[in-house]
Amino acid sequence: MKRVLSIQDLSCLGKCSLTVALPIISAMGVETSIIPTAVLSTHTMFDNFTFRDLTEDMNGIKKHFISEGFQFDAVYTGYLGSREQINIVMNYFDTFHNNDNYIIVDPAMADNGKLYTGFTPDFALEMAKLCSKADIILPNISEACFMLGKDYIGEDAAPYEIKELLTELTSLGAKTVVITGVRFKKNDFGFMGYDARTEGFFQYSTEEIPIKSHGTGDIFASTFTGALMNHYTIYNALKIAADYTCACIKNTYNDPTAVNYGVNFEAEIPMLLKMIEK
Repeated sequence: MKRVLSIQDLSCLGKCSLTVALPIISAMGVETSIIPTAVLSTHTMFDNFTFRDLTEDMNGIKKHFISEGFQFDAVYTGYLGSREQINIVMNYFDTFHNNDNYIIVDPAMADNGKLYTGFTPDFALEMAKLCSKADIILPNISEACFMLGKDYIGEDAAPYEIKELLTELTSLGAKTVVITGVRFKKNDFGFMGYDARTEGFFQYSTEEIPIKSHGTGDIFASTFTGALMNHYTIYNALKIAADYTCACIKNTYNDPTAVNYGVNFEAEIPMLLKMIEK
């Protein structure tokens, strides 16, 4: 059985980060180990949430993993709360990366041209350093611009602008860069990527569902990681992630009882297992 290590925060209630990654990747038949960087009572959409920073525990966990000889087929990171955590995760990459596994970074820190609360442009440049150690990175347009120190180009950026971002991002060091949340035309939403080894661009889109919801990037990144561990190519794993994320959003859009703090990814897991032939 393949084993993934996911490093990101854990919300006790709210559909994002490890609360999404753990059930999705596990359902895809992949052992999912975790490093919770913080524990929150809810995700940050709610007011008055509690927050327990676990930075001080991260090095001790790594030391124990080393002593036990644990290995991972992928290390997948999402939201990291501080520059110190980024530096610790860089060390995780140095420790556990090898020629047979993947380092996957979702640099979750911005959307719609704005950094998340508490982050600064300097933090984005530190995240770019983390991405330099990755095999595959999955930024959205905002995150791509911040990591490159560029002005935000907008959610309706032209394909040539996305391609420029992609080629600049590969100069950081990642072999494959995928920008998510790309609008190719009206009601046509997906991703565009670049493989630095072949110097080839690729893209895929699904129907755009007219709602914005928390955690969809985490669903995409987690599904991609799980599909990659099921021996799909990078491109086909990305397609599965896009189709599944779209189905989750559509399910939520059509559900009058749906909550407003995340999408109904649980209801579409049977569809996901059919997609990967489980």
